Amino acid sequence: MLPEEKIVSLLKTKGMKIATAESCTGGLIAKRITDVPGASDVFDMGIVSYANEIKNRFLSVPKEVLDTVGAVSEQTAAAMAKGVLKAADADIGVSTTGIAGPGGGTKDKPVGLVYISVCFKDGKQTVKKLSLSGTRKEIRKQTANAVFETVLSEL
Repeated sequence: MLPEEKIVSLLKTKGMKIATAESCTGGLIAKRITDVPGASDVFDMGIVSYANEIKNRFLSVPKEVLDTVGAVSEQTAAAMAKGVLKAADADIGVSTTGIAGPGGGTKDKPVGLVYISVCFKDGKQTVKKLSLSGTRKEIRKQTANAVFETVLSEL
């Protein structure tokens, strides 16, 4: 069984809903969840927020965070997950932000640097820093898999 199938099944059993806020994965997590038959029982909303303005306006990522530590940061991932959780009135909010490449990396923030967050309605939150390698497609897939693994372990 695929991890997204396990998540949909578990969330159905628990009567819970999940929402996604994705930057570097560009909707891949939402796509994989909604590929599962019956996903509409557990998934109402996903936001693809490439631009900082969207992260701020729709996910409530503070402008100060974006201006100081940037979009690719632990603080931004945490705020994105909290923001989508609140916007969707879900039980779980997940987020991704990072540099999937092949360009866009810097010495401080190289290609493959990704932050993910999983936030629960009860306030429990996990943020992870990933250092991934591979093609853009591979980095995005590894990021989605890390989110699914984190959600499963937290449930």
